[in-house]
Amino acid sequence: MPAVPKPQHKRRVPKRGQITKITKKAREEVIRRSGWKCEKCGRTSSYAFEVAHLQSAAHLGSGNDPSNLILVCGPSVNSGTCHNWLDYTQEGREWRKQKKRELEGYYERQNH
Repeated sequence: MPAVPKPQHKRRVPKRGQITKITKKAREEVIRRSGWKCEKCGRTSSYAFEVAHLQSAAHLGSGNDPSNLILVCGPSVNSGTCHNWLDYTQEGREWRKQKKRELEGYYERQNH
């Protein structure tokens, strides 16, 4: 059976990983904005900080928009971390929505 030729055009619609991947520029802005502090608890020294999506990657939350990203204590799989609280509790999900609105306002004011 002959091989099927590859198309000569590029992908028209980006893959999900391309949309949700946290870019270097966005990561640097989140770190600048947070001042290397967890944006949930304010901790300044943690064994691990992570940049987390406010609108989850599973729901196509953008990784290049700093208003969708925060710096939190991690990792998300360890109970007791802020990232875990955000991902696995109802209160955390509500906090995410509130923080997203706050950051959208912050960047709106910055751009005017």
